[in-house]
Amino acid sequence: MEWKEISGNWVLIPPKPSGIIHFLGGAFVATAPQITYRLLLEALAEKGYMIIATPFINTFDHNAIAKQVLLNFERALVRLEERGILGNGYIPIYGIGHSMGCKLHLLIGSNFDVERAGNILMSFNNFAAREAVPLMEQFNAMFAKNQFASILANNPLANRIFPNSATNASANSAFALEFTPSPAQTNDLIREYYHVRRNLLIRFSNDNIDQSLGLSNILSEKFPEMNTLQVLAGNHITPLGQDVKWQIGQDFNPLDAIGQWVRQEMYRDLNQVKRTILLWLNPLSPP
Repeated sequence: MEWKEISGNWVLIPPKPSGIIHFLGGAFVATAPQITYRLLLEALAEKGYMIIATPFINTFDHNAIAKQVLLNFERALVRLEERGILGNGYIPIYGIGHSMGCKLHLLIGSNFDVERAGNILMSFNNFAAREAVPLMEQFNAMFAKNQFASILANNPLANRIFPNSATNASANSAFALEFTPSPAQTNDLIREYYHVRRNLLIRFSNDNIDQSLGLSNILSEKFPEMNTLQVLAGNHITPLGQDVKWQIGQDFNPLDAIGQWVRQEMYRDLNQVKRTILLWLNPLSPP
């Protein structure tokens, strides 16, 4: 399978797809989900799920972003239907979001009349704009040690909101603004209007910017016994695991053994995420 660009989305099409996944990534890595989330999304596609990953650039107006990514997703569905790829039968649609992508799926499920078989929400957070500076500092600290540092360095959003540093005047004045909707308004929308009944929330054990517990309480009040919260090993960027190639020498040596061990450790948490998602999508699926 190869990634295809369709109506502003990046799409993976397996033979005879059993479901469609609309994927939305985190704010600062969502511009190229086919790269930043490649391992996770391709693993799901290999199990028969069509992936439609919609890029977006973050702004303060999260309602507008949610509307735009939904529009792009639905345009892709129309194109796929016109090509005869979707067939005539029912294909369930699931939303999967990471970090800010969770908020967008929640806004879509609250503000628009969409049909979803369920949503999977990883590392949900719903911070106010004034809290985004320390949040960004934590995020950058994690990514500075990660292979995605170069992606973030070239992200136009970071340059737009933080032209120099968190302490300069323009950045401070920007954070006198608030996201639309605000965190409190978002929670109220979910309580009142969110209509996707089946939800899986994934929280990582070493993620100190996760707010899934509060969201779980809200969803459990709305849909008792339809909401699941799972805590997995990992941190906020675990879903962004990338393929690390280790070229074994002609003669296997201790350095090769260390390289293979490091590779396995890096993939262990991501593999658990894949298994958890696939089991929730289809409890009868083989491991």
